[in-house]
Amino acid sequence: MASCQSLSDAPVVINDTTLRDGEQTAGVAFSLTEKLAIASALEQAGVTELEVGIPAMGPAEQEVIQAITASLTTAEAMGWCRMLPQDIACCRGLGLDWVDLSIPASEQQRQSKLGLTESQLLAQIPERVALAKDLGLRVCIGLEDASRASLSSLLRVADAAQAAGASRIRYADTLGILEPFGCFEQLNALVNHTDLQVEMHAHNDLGLATANSLAAVRAGAYSVNTTVAGLGERAGNAPLEEVVAALALLPSLPARSAPAIALAKLPQICQLVALSSGRQLSQQKSIVGEGVFTHESGIHVAGLLKDPNNYQAFQPEIVGRSHQMVLGKHSGTRAIQAIYQHQGIELSHSQAQQLRGWLRDWAECHKRNPNQLELAAFYQQLQTINSEQIVAA
Repeated sequence: MASCQSLSDAPVVINDTTLRDGEQTAGVAFSLTEKLAIASALEQAGVTELEVGIPAMGPAEQEVIQAITASLTTAEAMGWCRMLPQDIACCRGLGLDWVDLSIPASEQQRQSKLGLTESQLLAQIPERVALAKDLGLRVCIGLEDASRASLSSLLRVADAAQAAGASRIRYADTLGILEPFGCFEQLNALVNHTDLQVEMHAHNDLGLATANSLAAVRAGAYSVNTTVAGLGERAGNAPLEEVVAALALLPSLPARSAPAIALAKLPQICQLVALSSGRQLSQQKSIVGEGVFTHESGIHVAGLLKDPNNYQAFQPEIVGRSHQMVLGKHSGTRAIQAIYQHQGIELSHSQAQQLRGWLRDWAECHKRNPNQLELAAFYQQLQTINSEQIVAA
């Protein structure tokens, strides 16, 4: 069928699943207080959809979900279920707006997990969608392991979902085996075939979750799943901060791409989730890592001192960050002079040259950059040596 889906100028919807798929990270368990804080931070930043949990986990989880939905004022809440009547029934009265009814899309999972043929699974969709809609929920049919399913099978599921009254289908690269070119082709085929909203759910097993999410957007996807700092099963999901920043900052993406999310709040949100999950952010984690706007190389520092645009892809202030210049093994004399000058110390070229040798030895021994107190100590040592040389002369 030809799609009459019109995206016009509407921004991509971010459906963040930190509270569901993110918490499925091995060893991660959020308390209610932490979940409420994360949900509030995401909502205040402008995230419009949150996948908040799995109602079928039991009464305790249902109480948490209900507390989260009651706390939201603008964001919509989604629950995740298997496409089973008993799972759907657990969604009653929780304040949810959406439910994702997950089904195994690949023959591998369909047969090994459920022992069903494709036709048997398709036959279940009308009844299960109706059960969810009777609870006042909008329905997303989640295509688990879609990247190992045939396109023809995915299109048949989309047809059945649309005929049953679902609103959305979720293409899940469950094993993280897609690459952006194939992702574009798959998502574009779905977008052009169905009137349903098409959502991308990318995993990061090959480090391509963000790239695949952007490819899906270029293909016309309505929404993208993310998790803060890329939490999730195995290697995790598409990181919220990477996807949102890329949609806002890359001029090559469609004009409709950027959701109205406050980029400057991303570091704070990531720190909150890192603390709540017990998963420390890598120093070089893109966008939010402590060291991603830190410069040591002499060539880079000299270039930044002349014009920041020489070595910045975008202004770090956009994402609530700032450049930091540090000294270490790779520092040049100009950088050494500039950083000491910032501390109120004027160095001659010969003094900077002498300190350069010390910095190389120090960095190799300590495996880090010296702090301000240590830099001051280097200068005092330099002064002492120079004074002794004057006296000796």
